[in-house]
Amino acid sequence: MFKVLLLNDDFTPMDFVVVVLEKFFGLSREQSTQVMLKVHREGKGACGVYPQDVAATKVEQVSEYSRRHQHPLACVMEEDR
Repeated sequence: MFKVLLLNDDFTPMDFVVVVLEKFFGLSREQSTQVMLKVHREGKGACGVYPQDVAATKVEQVSEYSRRHQHPLACVMEEDR
């Protein structure tokens, strides 16, 4: 299983991060806000844990969506231990 993480940057608006979490990870507005604040305060935040192929797809979807909206939001995956 792999954990999908969002990484903090100084340019992506917080509202955009909340939208990404709702759209791609099915989180509620409240859950999305909590994860976004964790990303903001701690430098990264977990969006969910998925099988490797699902995690890789989510990373690509978020990365493409962010690029399309001209934001540098980084989405990565790491093995869940």
